[in-house]
Amino acid sequence: MAGKPQTLATTSAFEILGPVMVGPSSSHTAGALRCAQVAASLLEGRITKVTFGLWNSFAHTYRGHGTDRALVAGILGLDTDDENIKQAFDLAREQGLEYHFDIKGDDASIHPNTVDIEMVDDTGATAQVRGESLGGGKMRISRINGVGVDISGMYSTLFVAHKDVPGVLAALTNLLAYTTLFRSSKLGGQAYSVFETDGAPDDTVVPMLRKLDNVDYATFIELPGSASSLSPGVSAKEIFDDGEQLLDACEELGLSIGAVMAVREARLTGEAHAVAAMRRVLDVIREETTAPIANPQRSLGGLIGGEAKLVEATRCNDLSESLMGPVQTEAVARAMAVLERSATMGVIVAAPTAGSAGVVPGCVLALADHLQLDDEQVMDALYCAAAIGLNLTTSACVAGAEGGCQAEVGSAAAMAAAALVQMLGGTPEQALDASSIALSNLLGLVCDPVGGLVEVPCQNRNAIGVAAAFSSAQLALAGIKSLVPFDQMAHVMLSVGHALPATLRETAKGGIAQAPAALSACAKCGVCG
Repeated sequence: MAGKPQTLATTSAFEILGPVMVGPSSSHTAGALRCAQVAASLLEGRITKVTFGLWNSFAHTYRGHGTDRALVAGILGLDTDDENIKQAFDLAREQGLEYHFDIKGDDASIHPNTVDIEMVDDTGATAQVRGESLGGGKMRISRINGVGVDISGMYSTLFVAHKDVPGVLAALTNLLAYTTLFRSSKLGGQAYSVFETDGAPDDTVVPMLRKLDNVDYATFIELPGSASSLSPGVSAKEIFDDGEQLLDACEELGLSIGAVMAVREARLTGEAHAVAAMRRVLDVIREETTAPIANPQRSLGGLIGGEAKLVEATRCNDLSESLMGPVQTEAVARAMAVLERSATMGVIVAAPTAGSAGVVPGCVLALADHLQLDDEQVMDALYCAAAIGLNLTTSACVAGAEGGCQAEVGSAAAMAAAALVQMLGGTPEQALDASSIALSNLLGLVCDPVGGLVEVPCQNRNAIGVAAAFSSAQLALAGIKSLVPFDQMAHVMLSVGHALPATLRETAKGGIAQAPAALSACAKCGVCG
């Protein structure tokens, strides 16, 4: 393998083509839920009271994105695809959970999507957790009980609270002989140790830890998307961090990008699990791209609903023939349908985020139908898209709150462009050229959701993402190369995203969201209270 040493980015393909989730936002709904879900695992008893401190983007758009419902749902133990998330407040009242939201405001020194979670359980035990939603449903725990930690979910994690006395660390490390990384933080007479392990511990390990002298509490934390079979230091041809390493793997193995990604996933999670997970993704994207066309519904905010059906109606008429053509028209209709489903808090696949979830399935399914590809070929194309998304997640970002809409729809267009190239018989090099071209043509795209809702302009931007993917794929297949390689373009996108002011990064405080017509429509919505 050429290129820089691997950092073993062991995120599952189904954290890129996923999670399967209830809309409307992967960062503000699914990611927020996961922050609360992990926080709740730190207490043994039933949580009776919780306060959520919302920072930055969370503070401004939490109602429109359903962040408030998702956080409560996470404490209650619901998963990202549970349609009961909509009724989280009612469920909390039924279960005797008292919840409060504390709007903290803005702090540029912390992540744009940050929540502080303070909990009390029925035994009187307390815990304070800071979670950060990183985009695409991914998250990180950065503080526990006032102590800075960095629990990223790359590996399974044990958290141990213990007295700061001699001999405790030795006892812990002796018991955890398989531990691969150890950290300890002290706060007065209390210490907290974090162990990142090769896999989930045996069922007897946590009870044994809790019985050790001077250990107050121990729990196993498994962040969604963490690796389960590869351990640190294990190298494999199918593991890659960037486009250069990905091309090396394709050449070494004689496989397409999608096939390399499929082999990689099988190594990470097991072949049976990988096949089942991809089958579920395929089932969900077929449903999400067609049901809203057959049965349109108004969104929660009332700003969209029925647009996909209008576009689909033009697929076989003169309008389509003169402009986008039937395949791209179908792709656009399907992409717009996904945003309609998401905005009703329906189940979708984030690809790589909820706000950009229509681009990849719209493109892949429309072209697959035209080419009459079988399910295996479609899944291979989806794996190709996931490989590009993984690289962008590793080298740049996919969260609108961090990088603007270029990080969401731009990344999705890059993923779709590569998949289209592969489906049409292009080389891995051409696929990466198409991805780079797509990124370059959407560079600087701002994230300015009206009212903080993932409706306008998000739905139309998914249509534009489809157009960018189609044109970029055709350019690459025609032999046009991108002057700036994919890896460099990813870094360019990240730097541009960081240069965008906070008003243009998912806060609804700038761009289209502040146009008079948008403010008027927002005032009539009522979702945000």
